[in-house]
Amino acid sequence: MPHRLIVSLLLASVLASACSSADGAGSEPTTTTTSPLQAARAYVEPGPYPVGVVTLALATGPKVEVWYPAVAGTTGTVAYDVRDYTPPAVRNILTADIPATYEFDGARDAELADGRFPVVLFSHGFGGIRLQSSFLTSHLASYGMLVVAPEHPSRDLLAILSNTASGDPAESVGDLLGSLDLIVAEGADPGGRFAGHVDSDHVAAVGHSAGGGTALGAASDPRIDGYVAMASGAGAGGTPPTKPSFFLAGTRDAIAPATTVTKPAYELAPSPARYWAIDGVGHNGFDDFCTFGGGTGIIGIAEQSGLGAFLDAQPKLRQLGEDGCVPPAAPVADGFPVIRHAVTAWVRWLFGIDTAPVGLDAPPAAAYAVAVAAAEK
Repeated sequence: MPHRLIVSLLLASVLASACSSADGAGSEPTTTTTSPLQAARAYVEPGPYPVGVVTLALATGPKVEVWYPAVAGTTGTVAYDVRDYTPPAVRNILTADIPATYEFDGARDAELADGRFPVVLFSHGFGGIRLQSSFLTSHLASYGMLVVAPEHPSRDLLAILSNTASGDPAESVGDLLGSLDLIVAEGADPGGRFAGHVDSDHVAAVGHSAGGGTALGAASDPRIDGYVAMASGAGAGGTPPTKPSFFLAGTRDAIAPATTVTKPAYELAPSPARYWAIDGVGHNGFDDFCTFGGGTGIIGIAEQSGLGAFLDAQPKLRQLGEDGCVPPAAPVADGFPVIRHAVTAWVRWLFGIDTAPVGLDAPPAAAYAVAVAAAEK
């Protein structure tokens, strides 16, 4: 039997075992007896559920995206165009014939699968949007989670380009906790889409860049069990809550450098805490944006639309948009599997779906296209 086929069969066996209880925190906890290589790849591929997505809104106005497990047989694709999240005047200029959309498997307004599902709150970064990390949020939904992501008008792409961003951390924490209130209320509404499906006893917060600080800040709320901060530091300061945490960094991140921003935040956090430094990944390696512009990100779209001179006059904006998209950063396609597995494995452990973290010790060199350095305390 060819070596490649043997490996494929082994991985299929691991995934079947690992996914057997991925139907919310009410399922029986599981562990897998696998090799380190198999464990490190257990949650790289999508989970057992098709994905549904719906847009809700907070009473205060910001929209909230929810990815959720859909019924078997749900098919299709969902896409968003990043240009639609810019001010109209900017949208009218971004006319280059260059990729500006991200697409994932799923269906809008699909029927929700049976079961009660834990909640993962997601907070986008500075200059980001609520859909910015669909590569990850849709993946988590495929493993039986309700992923709830609000728009942060204090720092989203529209606010940055409109020069209206306040950058107030308290506002974004309020958006995130308000989104938790929203999904819990939806679950309690007998006539609602999520009636009886929200497991509000199991909640995690995940954030990218400034959103990592938001996740950390929101984690002080007693309803939140733990948090994941990606390409982020310790937020607005203060003592991190005594809750489980996971810090992910990219070694090519010049916006939030691993050694001076993310690792010190991990060292400050109380135990239990984990830290992964992913080799070659840059700041936008944790969102979808580098898939735009033929791999050059939003900056590539702007340049191809004739805005190169404007970007040259805004070097910080150019740096934020390009970091992680262009060499020497590794292709985001190499980093996405690492991030998908790491976050999925960690929240499954946090929620008690897996009795021990799967594949979160230092992964073997052969596990991913990029190397990972891991630490825990």
